[in-house]
Amino acid sequence: MNAPVSAPHAASPSGYAPAPHGMYLRHFGLRTAPFGITPDPAFFYPGNTRGELLDALLYAVTQGEGIIKLTGEVGSGKTMLCRMLAERLPPHVDVLYLLNPRLEPDDVLHAIAAELGLELDGCRADAVLRALHGELITRHAAGRQVVLLAEEAQAMPGATLEALRLLTNLETASHKLLQIVLFGQPELQHTLDLPQFRPLKERITHSFSVPPLPLTLLSDYLACRLSAAGRMAPLVFTPAALRRLARAAQGIVRRVNILADKALLAAFADDAQEINARHMRLAIADSPFYRAPWHAGKLLAGALSALMLLLATALLWQWLASSPGKTAATARTAPPASQAFQASQASQGHATTPADAHPGALQAAAARAPLPAPSTLLDSKLAESRDWLDRQGAQQLVLQIASLPATETAAAETFLQQAQQATGLRDLHVFRLPGGAPARRRAIPPPRACSSSTAALPTKPAPKPCGPGWPRHRHRKYC
Repeated sequence: MNAPVSAPHAASPSGYAPAPHGMYLRHFGLRTAPFGITPDPAFFYPGNTRGELLDALLYAVTQGEGIIKLTGEVGSGKTMLCRMLAERLPPHVDVLYLLNPRLEPDDVLHAIAAELGLELDGCRADAVLRALHGELITRHAAGRQVVLLAEEAQAMPGATLEALRLLTNLETASHKLLQIVLFGQPELQHTLDLPQFRPLKERITHSFSVPPLPLTLLSDYLACRLSAAGRMAPLVFTPAALRRLARAAQGIVRRVNILADKALLAAFADDAQEINARHMRLAIADSPFYRAPWHAGKLLAGALSALMLLLATALLWQWLASSPGKTAATARTAPPASQAFQASQASQGHATTPADAHPGALQAAAARAPLPAPSTLLDSKLAESRDWLDRQGAQQLVLQIASLPATETAAAETFLQQAQQATGLRDLHVFRLPGGAPARRRAIPPPRACSSSTAALPTKPAPKPCGPGWPRHRHRKYC
């Protein structure tokens, strides 16, 4: 013979409500489970601006103007505020619920009519709208106010949102006949920001947002829930346990409830009267919450960007550290063009002063001056960079990271070799800048310096080329 089954909500002889959590209720001196996820108004926490939000919602609804919007993350306590609002509204306010956000516009009208007690099955949408208007006028004449609470509004089709906006046109000369409160996730605001929903957005007179629960209020929140469940003495959550809980819950009260409930089970298994870090760690390990993928991607992108920046800085520092010695060696082995010219004139017996010298003779002497030996990697990279520049589109942004005199080809060669070993030269390009001295093996006006740059994302239109690899701006001349 089967044992009789007690009613689901009947209290046990000892006074403890039967529940799946009943195994630890007596251990912690609780009447009922303190951390259930069902929004029970008896466990409403007024801290963290939630009490102020409830007061603001009550005020906005009783004013009876426009549409009210409240948004918050998943599990942040929107449904609790919705139920508290329905419970605290004055007796003359009739509350309607729109439980299914996926309804089409005509179905929404039928659902509201059913909430008002109207039997309109099989009627067309225009007939339902007329019946709704008549019922709302009747209730307004009797001194009653009607408010519609719509949860999960972010999931509503666009046509349904527009149908709700049109319902706010039902009004008398001085009062709205239907007040609408939208509860939704932050995606609701993104929807309302679209151009096609501008008329609906303009009718929202009050907008509220539920904040996350910070670490500083976490202990107060837990104490409030435990007190509402019948706990007489404070139940200690160690600071380490609170920090673990805050880090895992990320301010979402539903996660706080789930983790705190499992931590109580772990403490009960240890016959402990306080919740320590180990109990919370076990609870977290048993509750893998979903993490948005963009968070990890953002961290990875930031780490890679920082690594590339450090690598470029290290290469530039190494090149700068080795440049002074190479410059001094070049100065010792390659005399200036003016000294070579004076030595040539002295050997021919034509000693002249710089004031008496003809300018053409000076330029010819400079042209005969010894130039640095050709650099294989540098020259090949210069030619490759000119071809790369000719192939680029109309929009390109270039970031320069180094510049040095054209005579320091040895330093440039060293930098290119180090960069080739570290990162490769695929996105590294070298160009000669325009100058006044004749170029070696070039018919283009001679360079004075060469610069290395890396190609970045396309942006503004690039200047029109005025030669092979030479940019010209429409207001300034560079070549």
